[in-house]
Amino acid sequence: MAEITVTTKDKVYPVYISQNALHEQAEHLLAELGRFSKVFVMTDENVAKSHMEKIDELLAPLPNVSYYVTPAGEVAKTFAVYEDAMTKAIQVGLDRKSVLLAFGGGVIGDLGGFVAATYMRGIAFYQIPTTVLAHDSAVGGKVAINHPLGKNMVGNFYQPEAVIYDTSLLGTLSEREMRSGFAELVKHALIQDPALLVELMATYQVPMDLYRVDLTPYLARGIEIKAAIVSQDETEQGVRAFLNFGHTMGHAIEAYGEFGKWLHGESITFGMIYALDMSERLLGLTFDKEALLTWLAGLGYDVQLPVGLDFDVLLENMKHDKKTAFNEITMILLEEIGKPKIQKVSDDVIAETFRRLSQEGQA
Repeated sequence: MAEITVTTKDKVYPVYISQNALHEQAEHLLAELGRFSKVFVMTDENVAKSHMEKIDELLAPLPNVSYYVTPAGEVAKTFAVYEDAMTKAIQVGLDRKSVLLAFGGGVIGDLGGFVAATYMRGIAFYQIPTTVLAHDSAVGGKVAINHPLGKNMVGNFYQPEAVIYDTSLLGTLSEREMRSGFAELVKHALIQDPALLVELMATYQVPMDLYRVDLTPYLARGIEIKAAIVSQDETEQGVRAFLNFGHTMGHAIEAYGEFGKWLHGESITFGMIYALDMSERLLGLTFDKEALLTWLAGLGYDVQLPVGLDFDVLLENMKHDKKTAFNEITMILLEEIGKPKIQKVSDDVIAETFRRLSQEGQA
């Protein structure tokens, strides 16, 4: 089992990752959970259907366990579901010595972490990811819910006690969900590790490879990259913004689709392609982008901007991005693969890049 340490200013915690992590960590986790007054498990409908018996069996020795099951997807990261979860926590009698387990993908990790961060001004929580996407979202302590005008606009930095990542749970994911999470792994390679990108491109060439070839070592490398950046900059005052490569336009597209038309990783893929094009034009990035696009298309990604997007709406969405200050949009661009740069970008450049990629998609 790989164990990766995340170090922040106020907390140090482990990330355990293997194909059998829940079983391997069961005894240790139960001993830790036994210190708390109550255990509150948050999951969603899909995870409950596929994996609830695993968590039930694991927690069976504990006396005070309750569950909250959300709808599946980004619809769970709303004020209404957040309020309902808080109501449930109060009803079952959670106190300041209780603990929350976020058992699910990125949505559950974000929502569960935000509930933990704000319930009675903060209770302990553990991340137990069940998706590829969560290799990114479960690490680093960003917790949040969405606002109709922007993704993750209401949130906090709140670190878990530990992350237990059992990659055997990934096999029940749909191909679309697998691709969505894999996009974040591609992002980690682009911003920090050119050798990882080469290896990913050689190893995963058709969608079925995402199931046939164990993702665990690559996910562990992605977590190491994120942990190293978070350790330098927990609250995104500087280099942690590098992890938002592809996210400025990606989140704008995700919001445009009302957080349902495109999955997070699908939107981020559009955003990364957009940022790579801008990097070529503004920073002189030299990179075989066509080879990357061909590879992504072979894995089933849509590599052309969706037809019919309203640029004015996208631009407004981008101005709600958390990196935007004084109404000036900040992009994460690449000087070269593995060398990101924080770059202020004018509305004219954003519009020109959008027009160019839109025209290419319609050609």
